[in-house]
Amino acid sequence: MNRLRHRLGDDERGSATIEIVILTPAVLLLLGLIIFAGRLQIAAGAVEYAAASAAREASLARTPDGARTAATAAGTDSLRNQDLRCVTRSVVLDVSGFARPVGQPAQVTATVTCTVAFDDLAIPGLPGSKTLTAQASSALDRYRS
Repeated sequence: MNRLRHRLGDDERGSATIEIVILTPAVLLLLGLIIFAGRLQIAAGAVEYAAASAAREASLARTPDGARTAATAAGTDSLRNQDLRCVTRSVVLDVSGFARPVGQPAQVTATVTCTVAFDDLAIPGLPGSKTLTAQASSALDRYRS
């Protein structure tokens, strides 16, 4: 009986090494996918927050030009403060609400777009970059002057 156990042990020698060699790439790929998903989720949240900040700052302005300037600055600052490195970014503001007469409800809408690079992950099959877009609206003061 001991001979049989000893003999089986000799035949299986090195199998753990082979299993590790086979499983390591799969585990690394899974880890890379988890990191990619996390970074994508964080980036999406940062873009949504930047759109909300841009819309809010634009709604506090008194003129369409002031609103565009405030929205662009707020959106860009928000992305930078959240350490989101966009390859390209844009802040587009719909200021048509400023054309409505004072006393009527109106709003501004900010759209923030950011292209985030994922080249540093070097995972086969994943895109090198992803463009994220978020939109937010904020009410204008009815009695703005």
